[in-house]
Amino acid sequence: MEREEAAAREDGDSQLVYRIERPVYDESFIRSQLLNRKENSTTLRQKLAHQFQCSSERAKAVALSFLPILTWLPSYPVKQYLFSDVVSGLSTGVVQLPQGLAYAMLAAVPPVYGLYTSFYPVLLYTFFGTSRHISVGTFAVISLMIGGVAVREAPDSMFYVLPTNGSNMSAVLDVEARDARRVQVAVMLTTMVGIIQIVLGLLRFGFVAIYLTEPLVRGFTTAASVHVCVSQLKYLLGVKTQRFSGPLSAIYSVKAVLSDITSTNIATLILGLVCLIFLYAIKEINERFKKKLPIPIPGEIIVVIVSTGVSYGMSLSEGYKVDVVGTIPTGLLPPAVPEFSLLPSLVTDSFAVAIVGFSMGISLAKIFSLKYGYSVDGNQELIALGLCNFISSFFQTFAITCSMSRSLVQESTGGKTQIAGLLASLVVLLVVVAIGFVFQPLPQTALAAIIMVNLLGMFKQFRDIPALWRTSKIELAIWLVAFVASVLLGLDYGLLVAIAFAILTVIYRTQSPKSAVLGHVPGTGLYCDVDEYEEAAEYEGIKIFHSNSSIYFANSDLYVNALKEKTGVNPEHLQAARKARKKQKEKANSSHNSPSKICVKYKKQGVTHEVVSCNHMAEEQKNGQLGDRLSESEEAIFLEPPGTVHSIILDWTSASFIDSVGAKAIKQVIKEYAAVDVRVVIAGCSRSLLAELDTLQFFTGVMTTDMVFPTVHDAVLHCQHSHSHPPTAAPTNEIPSQEMTLVTENKP
Repeated sequence: MEREEAAAREDGDSQLVYRIERPVYDESFIRSQLLNRKENSTTLRQKLAHQFQCSSERAKAVALSFLPILTWLPSYPVKQYLFSDVVSGLSTGVVQLPQGLAYAMLAAVPPVYGLYTSFYPVLLYTFFGTSRHISVGTFAVISLMIGGVAVREAPDSMFYVLPTNGSNMSAVLDVEARDARRVQVAVMLTTMVGIIQIVLGLLRFGFVAIYLTEPLVRGFTTAASVHVCVSQLKYLLGVKTQRFSGPLSAIYSVKAVLSDITSTNIATLILGLVCLIFLYAIKEINERFKKKLPIPIPGEIIVVIVSTGVSYGMSLSEGYKVDVVGTIPTGLLPPAVPEFSLLPSLVTDSFAVAIVGFSMGISLAKIFSLKYGYSVDGNQELIALGLCNFISSFFQTFAITCSMSRSLVQESTGGKTQIAGLLASLVVLLVVVAIGFVFQPLPQTALAAIIMVNLLGMFKQFRDIPALWRTSKIELAIWLVAFVASVLLGLDYGLLVAIAFAILTVIYRTQSPKSAVLGHVPGTGLYCDVDEYEEAAEYEGIKIFHSNSSIYFANSDLYVNALKEKTGVNPEHLQAARKARKKQKEKANSSHNSPSKICVKYKKQGVTHEVVSCNHMAEEQKNGQLGDRLSESEEAIFLEPPGTVHSIILDWTSASFIDSVGAKAIKQVIKEYAAVDVRVVIAGCSRSLLAELDTLQFFTGVMTTDMVFPTVHDAVLHCQHSHSHPPTAAPTNEIPSQEMTLVTENKP
């Protein structure tokens, strides 16, 4: 009669006590007596009908999921939120305006396209996005990736034309044709990015971001910051160099700038340094006094306004050859179809931009959602970003994601909902429609200064290196590989290398699991590593083997080898010893001497065994012959007497899955141990893992469910009982308690 009691009470030390008394369970008993599977009578047709059924509730749920604005706008608390959203939206828009102009330079397109990109996608995200605090739009890393593709597909060398007057002058760069082509490349790339993100969102692939681990993203974005700063050196110094893309582009860019540094425009350099120092000081003030300032000081817009006024008043472009933004057309462009002929050469780049853009957006969205207690849907975020990119690309924009600096501004100035982003886009629209021409004298060196100072936060990620060195060497390796590969190979190839390396680290971890032999901590029911804890003691004749990994094709051999090494019970050695004992028994029957010691010579390669009596070995030792036989390539191993270990328990508490290769390896090793009278049982196996074993037909032949136990302690009690009460007392013909010496010969 099963009797169970679970009691929890508080004693004098306020400690809870848990008591339970029950029979030892094995899987066979559990299946026959305790658990019965529910019968699933639902047919495939019924499942499909339920999946595709339409009802008013389902239609409403789909509409609310696709348009999240419908879930919060009807109940928007105007009195509580509106003022905060207005202040936040205006502040964010003031920051978004100069960043849009600056990041267009990174994307290798005219600055006005940065303003378009700061309007359309931000407006659309208000309706489709689920995060209330992130600010989408232009972003340095994505802009730089787009610029690299645009320069690769439309290099300067394609647009040199000879003068029309037929003179002997050298070819002239057709800047308008080049920029028009690069805009086509950026727009087509954005269209593809949008399509990929929409498809991944509809297929519920929002989980793909988990493969971009945080160290990988931080190392990659730090490398991107290096690329961005290198690309802005020529604007800061006012030198004329071509733009490079592809592997080693950062090195080539630095080399080109340094080789032409003697032609630095002094006026450009002075203005750029002044802007850098001013912006850095403003950021420090905002950071130090952020609790006292109602809104952050808008350093970027101050720099834009002042530098534009100085440039216009002093005629820096005409008098000092300072490069300026140039023509900014007033108004919005009509929609146009992207150039689909560029599609074949942009597919790979589109996937890279789509994944990086989404990963950055969802990571920042989750940070804010956890801080303010609401949820974001990864799949809907994919669809939202995809729609923003796809629809906006017909209005001549380039790919977007969220910006960390603008998002922090939007959040710190009191933004509550997506209304703040909507108002920020309207600020940009006002500039595009009405006063865009005002910014035509804006010096490019001021935009370069804005870009560089905004990347200070990313350069602070170098602090990750000492922290990761102390906590996780593998994550440090991922960070460094992502950084170095992205700096040297470019952002596209660098990202692929980083992802491949991150996957290799997962394989390495699964192939190098930590294994241990467990012992019982008296009076607790706990089992711990005997090598790590003094209190853990092994049961006599029982080895409990634990490995913290699943068992599949990549590590099944390693698991078996670790099992034999850790337990110290090798079936091959025991088989060799058994054969030697059998031969010694035959000799013992002919001579009635006392039990002698046996030397077993076991050759690993060729599998040959030689039995030498230890009396004879002693004689050889006296004659100096044994030293010759035990050369440097041989080693003597003293085995435990056969039969000391009668049971091995495999602790599968940590195992989450097993495949057919792993199951075959376990069955084989169980048979090998059974051949030397060592029983192997399994403990701590989850129900899902048991279901996989059933599917793999693991329990066939000699493998039965009564060798599987729900806990390690169940298995221990069963093994102790089975050994003390064997089912049959079969007579043994072996000589008792002989000391065995195994000589292993490592000959080629």
